[in-house]
Amino acid sequence: MDLKYTRKNVYKEADGAELEKIYAFSEGYKKFLDGAKTERDASEQAKKLAEENGFKPFSFSEKLKAGDKRYFVNRGKNIFLIKVGKKDVAKDGVRIMVAHVDSPRLDLKPNPVFEEAGLCYLKTHYYGGIKKYQWTSIPLALHGVVMLPGGVKKDICVGEDDEDPVFYITDLLPHLAAEQSTKPMGKAVDGESLNAIIGGLPAVGDEEDKESVKTAVLTLLNKKYGITEVDFQCSELCFVPAGKARDVGFDKALIAAYGHDDKVCAYPEMKAIFDSKSDRTVVAVFADKEEVGSNGTTGMQSKVICDVIDTIANSFGVNPIEVRYNSKCISADVTAGYDPAYASSFEKRNSTFINCGAAVSKYTGARGKSSSNDADAEYMGYIRDIFDKDGVFWQTGELGAIDIGGGGTVAMFIANLGIDTVDVGVPVLSMHAPYELISKADIYSLYKACLAFCK
Repeated sequence: MDLKYTRKNVYKEADGAELEKIYAFSEGYKKFLDGAKTERDASEQAKKLAEENGFKPFSFSEKLKAGDKRYFVNRGKNIFLIKVGKKDVAKDGVRIMVAHVDSPRLDLKPNPVFEEAGLCYLKTHYYGGIKKYQWTSIPLALHGVVMLPGGVKKDICVGEDDEDPVFYITDLLPHLAAEQSTKPMGKAVDGESLNAIIGGLPAVGDEEDKESVKTAVLTLLNKKYGITEVDFQCSELCFVPAGKARDVGFDKALIAAYGHDDKVCAYPEMKAIFDSKSDRTVVAVFADKEEVGSNGTTGMQSKVICDVIDTIANSFGVNPIEVRYNSKCISADVTAGYDPAYASSFEKRNSTFINCGAAVSKYTGARGKSSSNDADAEYMGYIRDIFDKDGVFWQTGELGAIDIGGGGTVAMFIANLGIDTVDVGVPVLSMHAPYELISKADIYSLYKACLAFCK
């Protein structure tokens, strides 16, 4: 018996075969991540992979049976994967894994197009918690949809292919930035100045046109997509960092990419439901709107998850309340990994560390655990036992020092339904930056944790 707790480094413990599995799993994740920059992209990716794994469309009116595999796409931005097991759902409940697939980004305003000083821009409204200065001077890609009159939907993705143009938000040159440099980081770049350049070539032929570059850009958009300026009012378009996920380090032990928060948890839970041989009924959810409070029809405060559980319960003629109270959930969300470069923002004994496995957070919230689910001792004991039984590398930790700040997840919304819930995710460095950093060992550990949870 070990009397003292010692956090273990996964790479130090892994043998050659395990190391190969870690690196191979991460290749699949990088491929998924490159095609899942937004919640719409992620849901579409998950749908395709679900169909390849034998999942079929879900209907709230159908009667499910053991062995059924279903997927439900909610408004294109939120997907539920359902695998029905043999065990009694009234007594055993449902095993639920929830990760969100929205990430901080720059949404377009409803009237975004303008011209100034011979350049055409799109105005943005940042989504989620960002450091605004990090979004200047980097290549950006445009993702999303535009609704044309009559219900015609146009999908747009520009900036990801090598032959595509990218978009760009300028910053002030250091030679003229003396005043800017004296401002706090949060005020050095104003939100209203995050305007992306989308064109610089004037239209030819109308010398009286005071916005000839804007005219030229709108002409290009109309020719390619059928868009006019008013159509931006019926769109969901956003700028995200352009480019692919990349290995970091000579040993390629880490991955830098946009959107690890929280697709680094979504991918393992999805793979776990595909690969699990469990007799339990399992539901994996890709949620939307977590970065802005989980409101709306595709967020985890909506009633959709109850509707899914109710449909499962009704299929077997049991009380859905009983199913919920016997269900268990992993809120699969990232946490802040300890960063020695900013050590004063952490309490080292209660931080999670890169390369040390899945991160279990008993509670999140801010300061006095505000807006937090706080998993009880019994459920923490349950999680520990199933992880230890299956040899999962895991660790516990908080999101930074108590009075520094804090953050939340969807855990409290699931727990509000009477479902035991705890946060289990992956430690991240540079969270919410345009490029975040994670360990391949940690994402593979979370996959093993999700498999153990499904059992």
